[in-house]
Amino acid sequence: MYESFNPKQVVQTPFLFFTGKGGVGKTSVACATAVSLADQGKKVLLVSTDPASNLQDVFKIELTSDPVEIPSVNNLFACNIDPEEAAKTYREKTVGPYRGKLPDSVVTQMEEQLSGACTVEIAAFDEFSHLLADDTIVKQYDHVLFDTAPTGHTLRLLQLPTAWSGFLQESTHGASCLGPLSGLGEKKDLYAQAVRSLSNGEKTTLILVSRPDVSSLEEANRASLELKDIGIQNQLLIINGLFQTQSPNDEVSTAFYERQQKALTKTPVELKQIKTLSVPYVSYSLTDMDSLRHLVSDKPFAEIEENSDDNEIIPLPGLNEIIDDFSAKNTRVIFTMGKGGVGKTTIASAIAVGLSEKGHKVHLTTTDPAAHLAYTFKDGALKDNLSISSINPKTEVEKYKQEVLSVAGKEQDEEGLAYLKEDLESPCTEEIALFKAFANMVEKSQDEIVVIDTAPTGHTLLLLDSTETYHKEISRSTGDVPDSVKKLLPRLRNPKETGVVIVTLAEATPVLEATRLQEDLKRAQIVPKWWLINQSLHATETKDPILAGRANTEKRWIKKVSDELAEKAAIIPWTGEEKIGYAKLKDYIRN
Repeated sequence: MYESFNPKQVVQTPFLFFTGKGGVGKTSVACATAVSLADQGKKVLLVSTDPASNLQDVFKIELTSDPVEIPSVNNLFACNIDPEEAAKTYREKTVGPYRGKLPDSVVTQMEEQLSGACTVEIAAFDEFSHLLADDTIVKQYDHVLFDTAPTGHTLRLLQLPTAWSGFLQESTHGASCLGPLSGLGEKKDLYAQAVRSLSNGEKTTLILVSRPDVSSLEEANRASLELKDIGIQNQLLIINGLFQTQSPNDEVSTAFYERQQKALTKTPVELKQIKTLSVPYVSYSLTDMDSLRHLVSDKPFAEIEENSDDNEIIPLPGLNEIIDDFSAKNTRVIFTMGKGGVGKTTIASAIAVGLSEKGHKVHLTTTDPAAHLAYTFKDGALKDNLSISSINPKTEVEKYKQEVLSVAGKEQDEEGLAYLKEDLESPCTEEIALFKAFANMVEKSQDEIVVIDTAPTGHTLLLLDSTETYHKEISRSTGDVPDSVKKLLPRLRNPKETGVVIVTLAEATPVLEATRLQEDLKRAQIVPKWWLINQSLHATETKDPILAGRANTEKRWIKKVSDELAEKAAIIPWTGEEKIGYAKLKDYIRN
Protein backbone atom coordinates (compact mmCIF):
# COMPACT_ATOMS: atom_id res chain seq x y z
CA MET A 1 0.00 0.00 0.00
CA TYR A 2 2.79 2.39 0.92
CA GLU A 3 6.42 2.24 -0.17
CA SER A 4 8.74 1.24 2.69
CA PHE A 5 10.78 3.95 4.37
CA ASN A 6 14.44 3.50 3.53
CA PRO A 7 16.70 6.38 4.58
CA LYS A 8 19.18 5.56 1.79
CA GLN A 9 16.65 6.59 -0.82
CA VAL A 10 14.77 9.32 0.99
CA VAL A 11 17.06 11.56 3.05
CA GLN A 12 18.40 14.53 1.07
CA THR A 13 18.70 17.43 3.51
CA PRO A 14 21.25 18.06 6.29
CA PHE A 15 18.58 18.65 8.96
CA LEU A 16 15.78 16.21 9.77
CA PHE A 17 13.08 16.96 12.33
CA PHE A 18 10.71 14.23 13.52
CA THR A 19 7.32 15.17 14.90
CA GLY A 20 4.13 13.36 15.89
CA LYS A 21 1.81 12.57 18.74
CA GLY A 22 3.31 11.01 21.88
CA GLY A 23 3.76 7.26 21.52
CA VAL A 24 3.88 7.07 17.71
CA GLY A 25 7.53 5.99 17.77
CA LYS A 26 9.28 9.08 16.46
CA THR A 27 12.38 8.53 18.62
CA SER A 28 12.69 4.95 17.37
CA VAL A 29 12.30 6.02 13.74
CA ALA A 30 14.83 8.83 14.25
CA CYS A 31 17.33 6.39 15.81
CA ALA A 32 16.90 3.84 13.02
CA THR A 33 17.36 6.59 10.42
CA ALA A 34 20.53 7.85 12.13
CA VAL A 35 22.09 4.36 12.28
CA SER A 36 21.19 3.70 8.63
CA LEU A 37 22.76 6.97 7.42
CA ALA A 38 25.90 6.36 9.50
CA ASP A 39 26.19 2.85 8.06
CA GLN A 40 26.32 4.47 4.61
CA GLY A 41 29.40 6.42 5.68
CA LYS A 42 27.64 9.71 6.43
CA LYS A 43 28.74 11.61 9.51
CA VAL A 44 25.60 11.93 11.61
CA LEU A 45 24.61 13.72 14.83
CA LEU A 46 21.45 12.50 16.57
CA VAL A 47 19.92 14.96 19.04
CA SER A 48 17.34 13.57 21.42
CA THR A 49 15.06 15.85 23.41
CA ASP A 50 12.91 13.06 24.77
CA PRO A 51 12.96 13.24 28.58
CA ALA A 52 12.16 9.52 28.63
CA SER A 53 14.86 8.78 26.10
CA ASN A 54 16.37 5.30 26.25
CA LEU A 55 19.20 6.17 23.85
CA GLN A 56 21.73 5.42 26.53
CA ASP A 57 20.40 1.87 26.84
CA VAL A 58 20.30 1.45 23.06
CA PHE A 59 23.79 2.82 22.43
CA LYS A 60 25.29 1.41 25.68
CA ILE A 61 26.95 4.73 26.51
CA GLU A 62 26.26 7.64 28.84
CA LEU A 63 24.96 10.66 26.93
CA THR A 64 24.97 14.32 27.91
CA SER A 65 24.09 17.53 26.10
CA ASP A 66 27.54 17.46 24.44
CA PRO A 67 27.82 15.21 21.34
CA VAL A 68 29.82 12.00 21.85
CA GLU A 69 30.84 9.35 19.32
CA ILE A 70 28.92 6.08 19.53
CA PRO A 71 31.54 3.29 19.75
CA SER A 72 29.32 0.63 18.19
CA VAL A 73 28.40 2.65 15.06
CA ASN A 74 31.07 4.36 12.99
CA ASN A 75 30.30 7.99 12.07
CA LEU A 76 27.42 8.31 14.53
CA PHE A 77 27.42 10.92 17.29
CA ALA A 78 24.62 11.57 19.74
CA CYS A 79 23.61 13.91 22.50
CA ASN A 80 20.70 13.89 24.88
CA ILE A 81 19.12 17.21 25.80
CA ASP A 82 16.97 16.94 28.89
CA PRO A 83 14.26 19.53 28.25
CA GLU A 84 13.03 19.33 31.85
CA GLU A 85 16.51 20.23 33.08
CA ALA A 86 16.81 22.96 30.42
CA ALA A 87 13.43 24.33 31.52
CA LYS A 88 14.56 24.32 35.15
CA THR A 89 17.64 26.37 34.26
CA TYR A 90 15.56 28.74 32.16
CA ARG A 91 12.98 29.09 34.95
CA GLU A 92 15.61 29.92 37.54
CA LYS A 93 17.28 32.42 35.23
CA THR A 94 13.97 34.21 34.71
CA VAL A 95 12.55 34.04 38.24
CA GLY A 96 15.77 34.23 40.26
CA PRO A 97 16.25 38.03 40.04
CA TYR A 98 12.81 38.57 41.62
CA ARG A 99 13.35 36.39 44.66
CA GLY A 100 13.36 38.49 47.83
CA LYS A 101 12.21 41.54 45.87
CA LEU A 102 8.61 40.49 45.18
CA PRO A 103 6.23 38.76 47.61
CA ASP A 104 6.65 34.98 47.87
CA SER A 105 3.13 34.44 46.48
CA VAL A 106 4.05 36.35 43.32
CA VAL A 107 7.28 34.36 42.91
CA THR A 108 5.27 31.13 43.33
CA GLN A 109 2.89 32.26 40.59
CA MET A 110 5.84 33.08 38.33
CA GLU A 111 7.40 29.67 38.92
CA GLU A 112 4.15 27.88 38.13
CA GLN A 113 3.67 29.89 34.95
CA LEU A 114 7.08 28.65 33.89
CA SER A 115 6.39 25.00 34.75
CA GLY A 116 4.13 24.16 31.82
CA ALA A 117 4.69 22.22 28.62
CA CYS A 118 5.29 25.42 26.65
CA THR A 119 8.23 26.42 28.81
CA VAL A 120 9.77 22.97 28.39
CA GLU A 121 9.41 23.26 24.64
CA ILE A 122 10.88 26.76 24.53
CA ALA A 123 13.81 25.57 26.63
CA ALA A 124 14.39 22.61 24.28
CA PHE A 125 14.24 24.91 21.26
CA ASP A 126 16.77 27.16 22.97
CA GLU A 127 19.11 24.20 23.24
CA PHE A 128 18.93 23.01 19.66
CA SER A 129 18.92 26.50 18.14
CA HIS A 130 22.65 26.51 18.80
CA LEU A 131 23.03 23.42 16.65
CA LEU A 132 20.90 24.85 13.83
CA ALA A 133 22.56 28.23 13.72
CA ASP A 134 26.18 27.43 14.52
CA ASP A 135 28.10 26.94 11.26
CA THR A 136 31.06 25.34 13.01
CA ILE A 137 28.80 22.55 14.26
CA VAL A 138 26.82 22.20 11.03
CA LYS A 139 30.00 21.79 8.92
CA GLN A 140 31.16 18.88 11.04
CA TYR A 141 28.20 16.65 10.07
CA ASP A 142 26.47 15.51 6.90
CA HIS A 143 23.18 15.15 8.77
CA VAL A 144 21.80 16.41 12.08
CA LEU A 145 18.63 14.62 13.26
CA PHE A 146 16.28 15.95 15.95
CA ASP A 147 13.80 13.49 17.41
CA THR A 148 11.28 16.23 18.23
CA ALA A 149 10.26 19.27 16.20
CA PRO A 150 9.00 22.52 17.72
CA THR A 151 5.28 23.22 17.39
CA GLY A 152 3.78 26.03 15.34
CA HIS A 153 2.71 27.69 18.59
CA THR A 154 6.32 27.99 19.77
CA LEU A 155 7.58 29.21 16.41
CA ARG A 156 4.84 31.84 16.05
CA LEU A 157 5.49 33.07 19.56
CA LEU A 158 9.19 33.49 18.86
CA GLN A 159 8.32 35.79 15.96
CA LEU A 160 6.24 38.20 18.04
CA PRO A 161 8.08 41.35 19.19
CA THR A 162 6.22 41.61 22.50
CA ALA A 163 7.41 38.18 23.53
CA TRP A 164 10.89 39.63 23.88
CA SER A 165 10.16 42.87 25.66
CA GLY A 166 7.77 42.14 28.52
CA PHE A 167 8.42 41.22 32.09
CA LEU A 168 6.85 38.33 33.85
CA GLN A 169 5.16 40.35 36.57
CA GLU A 170 3.19 42.14 33.85
CA SER A 171 1.43 38.95 32.89
CA THR A 172 -1.79 40.09 31.34
CA HIS A 173 -3.96 37.22 32.41
CA GLY A 174 -3.82 34.78 35.25
CA ALA A 175 -3.82 31.53 33.33
CA SER A 176 -0.81 32.01 31.08
CA CYS A 177 1.53 29.05 31.31
CA LEU A 178 4.27 30.59 29.27
CA GLY A 179 5.08 34.11 30.31
CA PRO A 180 7.27 36.46 28.29
CA LEU A 181 10.61 35.34 27.07
CA SER A 182 12.59 38.14 28.64
CA GLY A 183 15.01 35.59 30.09
CA LEU A 184 16.11 34.68 26.59
CA GLY A 185 15.85 38.10 24.95
CA GLU A 186 19.52 38.30 24.05
CA LYS A 187 19.07 35.27 21.79
CA LYS A 188 16.49 36.78 19.48
CA ASP A 189 18.81 36.85 16.47
CA LEU A 190 19.92 33.26 17.08
CA TYR A 191 16.30 32.11 17.09
CA ALA A 192 15.51 34.04 13.93
CA GLN A 193 18.38 32.25 12.19
CA ALA A 194 17.18 28.88 13.50
CA VAL A 195 13.67 29.51 12.19
CA ARG A 196 15.12 30.49 8.76
CA SER A 197 16.99 27.16 8.62
CA LEU A 198 13.81 25.28 9.51
CA SER A 199 11.91 26.99 6.71
CA ASN A 200 14.57 26.30 4.07
CA GLY A 201 13.47 23.19 2.15
CA GLU A 202 17.02 22.57 0.91
CA LYS A 203 18.27 22.38 4.47
CA THR A 204 15.42 20.83 6.44
CA THR A 205 12.93 17.96 6.05
CA LEU A 206 10.07 17.69 8.51
CA ILE A 207 9.19 14.03 9.02
CA LEU A 208 5.66 13.54 10.35
CA VAL A 209 5.39 10.20 12.16
CA SER A 210 1.96 8.67 12.70
CA ARG A 211 0.47 5.35 13.72
CA PRO A 212 -2.25 3.94 11.47
CA ASP A 213 -4.95 5.20 13.81
CA VAL A 214 -7.34 8.09 13.47
CA SER A 215 -6.18 10.24 16.37
CA SER A 216 -2.48 10.21 15.46
CA LEU A 217 -3.26 10.84 11.78
CA GLU A 218 -5.34 13.85 12.78
CA GLU A 219 -2.54 15.09 15.03
CA ALA A 220 -0.03 14.69 12.17
CA ASN A 221 -2.34 16.67 9.91
CA ARG A 222 -2.71 19.45 12.47
CA ALA A 223 1.08 19.70 12.91
CA SER A 224 1.60 19.60 9.14
CA LEU A 225 -0.80 22.48 8.46
CA GLU A 226 0.48 24.54 11.36
CA LEU A 227 4.13 24.17 10.34
CA LYS A 228 3.38 24.77 6.66
CA ASP A 229 1.80 28.02 7.75
CA ILE A 230 5.12 28.99 9.37
CA GLY A 231 6.89 28.22 6.07
CA ILE A 232 8.10 24.64 6.70
CA GLN A 233 6.98 23.12 3.41
CA ASN A 234 9.36 20.21 2.89
CA GLN A 235 7.41 17.45 4.64
CA LEU A 236 7.27 13.66 4.59
CA LEU A 237 4.75 11.36 6.29
CA ILE A 238 5.76 7.99 7.77
CA ILE A 239 3.06 5.53 8.81
CA ASN A 240 4.84 3.71 11.65
CA GLY A 241 3.75 0.24 12.78
CA LEU A 242 1.81 -0.84 9.69
CA PHE A 243 0.56 -4.41 10.19
CA GLN A 244 1.15 -6.15 6.87
CA THR A 245 0.73 -9.90 7.29
CA GLN A 246 -2.41 -11.00 9.08
CA SER A 247 -3.10 -14.59 10.15
CA PRO A 248 -6.56 -15.37 8.75
CA ASN A 249 -7.34 -17.97 11.41
CA ASP A 250 -6.45 -15.70 14.28
CA GLU A 251 -9.36 -13.52 15.35
CA VAL A 252 -7.17 -10.87 17.01
CA SER A 253 -4.85 -10.72 13.98
CA THR A 254 -7.69 -10.16 11.54
CA ALA A 255 -9.34 -7.53 13.70
CA PHE A 256 -5.98 -5.77 14.22
CA TYR A 257 -5.38 -5.59 10.46
CA GLU A 258 -8.88 -4.41 9.62
CA ARG A 259 -8.85 -1.73 12.28
CA GLN A 260 -5.65 -0.19 10.85
CA GLN A 261 -6.96 -0.31 7.28
CA LYS A 262 -10.20 1.35 8.33
CA ALA A 263 -8.29 4.13 10.11
CA LEU A 264 -6.14 4.78 7.04
CA THR A 265 -9.24 5.37 4.91
CA LYS A 266 -9.91 8.31 7.23
CA THR A 267 -6.56 10.00 6.56
CA PRO A 268 -7.25 13.76 6.31
CA VAL A 269 -7.34 15.05 2.73
CA GLU A 270 -4.46 17.51 3.22
CA LEU A 271 -2.24 14.77 4.66
CA LYS A 272 -2.84 12.62 1.58
CA GLN A 273 -1.05 15.26 -0.51
CA ILE A 274 2.23 14.61 1.33
CA LYS A 275 4.59 11.88 0.19
CA THR A 276 3.83 8.88 2.43
CA LEU A 277 6.05 5.92 3.36
CA SER A 278 5.63 3.14 5.90
CA VAL A 279 7.56 1.32 8.60
CA PRO A 280 6.21 -2.15 9.45
CA TYR A 281 4.71 -3.41 12.70
CA VAL A 282 7.33 -5.82 14.02
CA SER A 283 7.40 -8.39 16.77
CA TYR A 284 10.60 -7.23 18.43
CA SER A 285 11.33 -4.31 20.72
CA LEU A 286 13.56 -1.55 19.37
CA THR A 287 16.12 -1.53 22.13
CA ASP A 288 19.39 -2.42 20.37
CA MET A 289 21.38 -1.78 17.22
CA ASP A 290 20.37 -4.93 15.39
CA SER A 291 16.66 -4.26 15.76
CA LEU A 292 17.05 -0.63 14.66
CA ARG A 293 19.06 -1.69 11.58
CA HIS A 294 16.43 -4.27 10.65
CA LEU A 295 13.52 -1.90 11.05
CA VAL A 296 14.40 0.32 8.05
CA SER A 297 16.30 -2.32 6.07
CA ASP A 298 15.17 -4.40 3.10
CA LYS A 299 14.45 -7.27 5.54
CA PRO A 300 12.60 -5.82 8.53
CA PHE A 301 11.17 -9.22 9.50
CA ALA A 302 14.52 -10.98 9.80
CA GLU A 303 14.92 -13.09 12.91
CA ILE A 304 15.63 -11.01 16.00
CA GLU A 305 16.51 -12.77 19.19
CA GLU A 306 14.14 -11.80 21.97
CA ASN A 307 14.17 -12.90 25.58
CA SER A 308 10.93 -14.82 25.21
CA ASP A 309 12.08 -17.39 27.72
CA ASP A 310 8.74 -18.03 29.35
CA ASN A 311 5.04 -18.10 28.84
CA GLU A 312 4.38 -16.22 32.04
CA ILE A 313 1.01 -14.53 32.28
CA ILE A 314 0.95 -11.53 34.57
CA PRO A 315 -2.29 -11.79 36.53
CA LEU A 316 -4.10 -8.49 36.97
CA PRO A 317 -7.78 -7.84 37.67
CA GLY A 318 -10.16 -6.31 35.16
CA LEU A 319 -12.05 -3.03 35.16
CA ASN A 320 -14.76 -4.56 37.37
CA GLU A 321 -12.43 -4.39 40.37
CA ILE A 322 -11.96 -0.67 39.91
CA ILE A 323 -15.72 -0.21 39.85
CA ASP A 324 -16.20 -2.44 42.91
CA ASP A 325 -13.60 -0.37 44.77
CA PHE A 326 -15.20 2.99 43.95
CA SER A 327 -18.65 1.61 44.70
CA ALA A 328 -17.66 0.22 48.11
CA LYS A 329 -15.90 3.43 49.13
CA ASN A 330 -18.65 5.65 47.71
CA THR A 331 -16.13 7.80 45.83
CA ARG A 332 -18.00 10.89 44.61
CA VAL A 333 -15.79 12.36 41.85
CA ILE A 334 -13.91 10.06 39.46
CA PHE A 335 -11.47 11.24 36.81
CA THR A 336 -9.85 9.19 34.08
CA MET A 337 -6.51 10.51 32.94
CA GLY A 338 -4.00 9.75 30.22
CA LYS A 339 -2.57 10.91 26.91
CA GLY A 340 -4.83 11.18 23.89
CA GLY A 341 -5.58 7.88 22.20
CA VAL A 342 -5.30 5.57 25.23
CA GLY A 343 -9.10 5.23 25.51
CA LYS A 344 -9.92 7.26 28.60
CA THR A 345 -13.35 8.39 27.31
CA THR A 346 -14.44 4.79 26.74
CA ILE A 347 -13.12 3.80 30.16
CA ALA A 348 -14.93 6.71 31.84
CA SER A 349 -18.14 5.62 30.07
CA ALA A 350 -17.65 1.99 31.21
CA ILE A 351 -17.02 3.08 34.82
CA ALA A 352 -20.21 5.18 34.75
CA VAL A 353 -22.19 2.25 33.36
CA GLY A 354 -20.71 -0.11 35.97
CA LEU A 355 -21.58 2.18 38.90
CA SER A 356 -25.06 2.69 37.45
CA GLU A 357 -25.50 -1.08 37.36
CA LYS A 358 -24.64 -1.18 41.05
CA GLY A 359 -27.51 1.20 41.79
CA HIS A 360 -25.60 4.44 42.20
CA LYS A 361 -26.93 7.68 40.77
CA VAL A 362 -24.25 8.69 38.27
CA HIS A 363 -23.52 11.63 36.00
CA LEU A 364 -21.02 11.11 33.17
CA THR A 365 -19.55 14.16 31.54
CA THR A 366 -16.98 14.05 28.76
CA THR A 367 -15.17 16.18 26.25
CA ASP A 368 -16.12 13.78 23.52
CA PRO A 369 -17.90 15.54 20.68
CA ALA A 370 -21.62 15.41 21.39
CA ALA A 371 -22.33 13.41 18.28
CA HIS A 372 -19.87 10.70 19.29
CA LEU A 373 -21.33 10.43 22.78
CA ALA A 374 -24.81 10.13 21.36
CA TYR A 375 -23.43 7.45 19.05
CA THR A 376 -21.79 5.61 21.97
CA PHE A 377 -25.15 5.42 23.75
CA LYS A 378 -27.22 5.29 20.58
CA ASP A 379 -29.33 2.35 21.70
CA GLY A 380 -30.88 4.77 24.20
CA ALA A 381 -31.06 2.09 26.84
CA LEU A 382 -29.78 4.27 29.66
CA LYS A 383 -30.91 3.45 33.14
CA ASP A 384 -32.78 6.17 35.03
CA ASN A 385 -29.91 6.61 37.44
CA LEU A 386 -27.36 7.51 34.71
CA SER A 387 -27.32 10.94 33.08
CA ILE A 388 -24.85 12.21 30.51
CA SER A 389 -23.57 15.57 29.37
CA SER A 390 -20.77 16.61 27.09
CA ILE A 391 -18.54 19.62 27.00
CA ASN A 392 -17.45 20.91 23.63
CA PRO A 393 -13.74 21.82 23.92
CA LYS A 394 -13.84 24.28 21.02
CA THR A 395 -16.79 26.17 22.49
CA GLU A 396 -15.30 26.29 25.99
CA VAL A 397 -11.87 27.40 24.77
CA GLU A 398 -13.38 30.13 22.62
CA LYS A 399 -15.53 31.33 25.52
CA TYR A 400 -12.50 31.40 27.80
CA LYS A 401 -10.39 33.29 25.26
CA GLN A 402 -13.09 35.90 24.81
CA GLU A 403 -13.37 36.34 28.57
CA VAL A 404 -9.63 36.95 28.86
CA LEU A 405 -9.42 39.23 25.83
CA SER A 406 -12.40 41.30 26.89
CA VAL A 407 -10.70 42.10 30.20
CA ALA A 408 -6.95 41.82 29.70
CA GLY A 409 -6.97 42.85 26.04
CA LYS A 410 -8.45 46.29 26.65
CA GLU A 411 -5.25 48.02 27.61
CA GLN A 412 -3.01 46.29 25.08
CA ASP A 413 -1.53 47.92 22.01
CA GLU A 414 -1.49 46.01 18.71
CA GLU A 415 1.70 44.10 19.51
CA GLY A 416 0.58 43.28 23.03
CA LEU A 417 -2.74 42.01 21.78
CA ALA A 418 -1.01 39.78 19.21
CA TYR A 419 1.14 38.31 21.98
CA LEU A 420 -1.83 37.79 24.27
CA LYS A 421 -3.72 35.99 21.50
CA GLU A 422 -0.76 33.70 20.80
CA ASP A 423 -0.31 33.01 24.50
CA LEU A 424 -3.93 31.86 24.55
CA GLU A 425 -3.07 29.28 21.88
CA SER A 426 -0.94 27.38 24.41
CA PRO A 427 -2.01 23.79 25.24
CA CYS A 428 -2.71 24.80 28.84
CA THR A 429 -5.44 27.20 27.75
CA GLU A 430 -7.64 24.33 26.66
CA GLU A 431 -6.99 22.42 29.85
CA ILE A 432 -7.88 25.37 32.05
CA ALA A 433 -11.00 26.19 30.01
CA LEU A 434 -12.21 22.59 30.22
CA PHE A 435 -11.45 22.30 33.90
CA LYS A 436 -13.54 25.38 34.62
CA ALA A 437 -16.40 23.89 32.61
CA PHE A 438 -16.08 20.58 34.48
CA ALA A 439 -16.04 22.42 37.81
CA ASN A 440 -19.36 24.07 36.91
CA MET A 441 -20.75 20.65 36.06
CA VAL A 442 -19.61 19.12 39.37
CA GLU A 443 -21.04 22.10 41.25
CA LYS A 444 -24.46 21.36 39.81
CA SER A 445 -24.29 17.68 40.67
CA GLN A 446 -24.34 17.51 44.44
CA ASP A 447 -26.25 14.26 44.90
CA GLU A 448 -24.62 11.90 42.46
CA ILE A 449 -21.31 10.36 41.54
CA VAL A 450 -19.67 12.40 38.81
CA VAL A 451 -17.39 10.63 36.30
CA ILE A 452 -15.25 12.90 34.14
CA ASP A 453 -13.10 11.77 31.22
CA THR A 454 -10.35 14.33 31.54
CA ALA A 455 -8.38 14.97 34.70
CA PRO A 456 -6.57 18.24 35.21
CA THR A 457 -2.80 18.05 35.42
CA GLY A 458 -1.03 19.10 38.58
CA HIS A 459 0.32 22.06 36.62
CA THR A 460 -3.21 23.33 35.89
CA LEU A 461 -4.29 22.88 39.51
CA LEU A 462 -1.26 24.68 40.86
CA LEU A 463 -1.61 27.41 38.27
CA LEU A 464 -5.24 28.00 39.23
CA ASP A 465 -4.37 27.80 42.90
CA SER A 466 -1.53 30.29 42.64
CA THR A 467 -3.56 32.56 40.39
CA GLU A 468 -5.96 33.18 43.24
CA THR A 469 -3.13 34.35 45.46
CA TYR A 470 -1.60 36.31 42.65
CA HIS A 471 -4.88 38.09 42.07
CA LYS A 472 -4.81 39.45 45.58
CA GLU A 473 -1.31 40.78 45.14
CA ILE A 474 -1.41 42.28 41.71
CA SER A 475 -4.52 44.22 40.95
CA ARG A 476 -3.74 44.59 37.25
CA SER A 477 -3.71 40.82 36.77
CA THR A 478 -7.11 39.56 35.69
CA GLY A 479 -6.47 36.02 36.84
CA ASP A 480 -9.81 34.86 38.14
CA VAL A 481 -10.64 31.58 39.83
CA PRO A 482 -14.39 30.93 39.91
CA ASP A 483 -16.00 29.72 43.14
CA SER A 484 -16.80 26.37 41.50
CA VAL A 485 -13.08 25.76 40.91
CA LYS A 486 -12.12 26.94 44.40
CA LYS A 487 -14.51 24.41 45.91
CA LEU A 488 -13.40 21.62 43.61
CA LEU A 489 -9.67 21.95 44.34
CA PRO A 490 -10.00 20.80 48.01
CA ARG A 491 -12.35 18.01 46.91
CA LEU A 492 -9.81 16.74 44.42
CA ARG A 493 -7.17 16.63 47.13
CA ASN A 494 -9.42 14.60 49.42
CA PRO A 495 -8.87 10.88 48.63
CA LYS A 496 -12.14 9.96 50.35
CA GLU A 497 -14.07 12.02 47.83
CA THR A 498 -12.06 11.78 44.62
CA GLY A 499 -10.51 8.93 42.66
CA VAL A 500 -8.16 9.29 39.68
CA VAL A 501 -7.63 6.43 37.22
CA ILE A 502 -4.54 6.69 35.02
CA VAL A 503 -5.16 4.95 31.69
CA THR A 504 -2.16 3.77 29.67
CA LEU A 505 -1.00 1.26 27.09
CA ALA A 506 1.69 -1.36 27.80
CA GLU A 507 4.34 0.49 25.78
CA ALA A 508 7.34 2.63 26.69
CA THR A 509 6.16 6.11 25.82
CA PRO A 510 2.59 5.90 27.19
CA VAL A 511 3.87 4.43 30.48
CA LEU A 512 6.68 6.97 30.84
CA GLU A 513 4.37 9.88 30.00
CA ALA A 514 1.77 8.57 32.45
CA THR A 515 4.53 8.40 35.07
CA ARG A 516 5.20 12.09 34.55
CA LEU A 517 1.47 12.83 34.76
CA GLN A 518 1.33 11.00 38.09
CA GLU A 519 4.34 12.89 39.44
CA ASP A 520 2.74 16.13 38.33
CA LEU A 521 -0.50 15.25 40.16
CA LYS A 522 1.42 14.33 43.29
CA ARG A 523 3.01 17.79 43.13
CA ALA A 524 -0.55 19.09 43.50
CA GLN A 525 -1.17 16.66 46.41
CA ILE A 526 -3.33 14.23 44.44
CA VAL A 527 -2.42 10.52 44.43
CA PRO A 528 -4.04 8.37 41.70
CA LYS A 529 -5.76 5.28 43.11
CA TRP A 530 -5.65 3.05 40.06
CA TRP A 531 -3.71 2.49 36.86
CA LEU A 532 -5.52 0.74 34.04
CA ILE A 533 -3.54 -0.89 31.22
CA ASN A 534 -5.84 -0.70 28.22
CA GLN A 535 -5.84 -2.67 24.96
CA SER A 536 -3.17 -5.17 26.00
CA LEU A 537 -2.11 -7.87 23.52
CA HIS A 538 -0.53 -9.73 26.45
CA ALA A 539 -4.02 -10.17 27.88
CA THR A 540 -5.28 -11.80 24.65
CA GLU A 541 -4.71 -15.32 23.37
CA THR A 542 -3.35 -14.35 19.97
CA LYS A 543 -1.06 -16.86 18.23
CA ASP A 544 -0.16 -14.54 15.37
CA PRO A 545 3.68 -14.61 15.44
CA ILE A 546 4.10 -10.85 15.19
CA LEU A 547 1.37 -9.95 17.67
CA ALA A 548 2.47 -12.68 20.10
CA GLY A 549 6.02 -11.34 19.91
CA ARG A 550 4.77 -7.86 20.65
CA ALA A 551 2.64 -9.19 23.51
CA ASN A 552 5.84 -10.55 25.02
CA THR A 553 7.47 -7.10 24.89
CA GLU A 554 4.51 -5.68 26.86
CA LYS A 555 5.48 -7.68 29.97
CA ARG A 556 8.23 -5.28 30.96
CA TRP A 557 5.82 -2.34 31.02
CA ILE A 558 3.00 -4.23 32.71
CA LYS A 559 5.41 -5.24 35.49
CA LYS A 560 6.69 -1.69 35.81
CA VAL A 561 3.14 -0.40 36.26
CA SER A 562 2.00 -3.08 38.68
CA ASP A 563 5.24 -3.39 40.70
CA GLU A 564 6.59 0.17 40.73
CA LEU A 565 4.09 2.81 39.71
CA ALA A 566 0.54 1.90 40.67
CA GLU A 567 -1.09 1.73 44.06
CA LYS A 568 -3.47 -0.73 42.34
CA ALA A 569 -3.43 -1.91 38.70
CA ALA A 570 -5.94 -3.51 36.34
CA ILE A 571 -5.81 -4.62 32.69
CA ILE A 572 -8.14 -4.82 29.67
CA PRO A 573 -7.33 -7.13 26.70
CA TRP A 574 -6.95 -5.72 23.18
CA THR A 575 -10.19 -5.90 21.25
CA GLY A 576 -11.02 -4.88 17.73
CA GLU A 577 -14.64 -4.34 18.55
CA GLU A 578 -15.88 -0.81 19.16
CA LYS A 579 -18.04 -0.93 22.30
CA ILE A 580 -21.12 1.03 21.32
CA GLY A 581 -24.15 1.29 23.57
CA TYR A 582 -24.92 0.73 27.22
CA ALA A 583 -25.18 -3.04 26.83
CA LYS A 584 -21.82 -3.34 25.04
CA LEU A 585 -20.04 -1.14 27.57
CA LYS A 586 -21.10 -3.66 30.20
CA ASP A 587 -18.71 -6.13 28.49
CA TYR A 588 -15.85 -4.26 30.15
CA ILE A 589 -17.15 -4.96 33.64
CA ARG A 590 -17.83 -8.67 33.36
CA ASN A 591 -15.42 -11.02 35.09
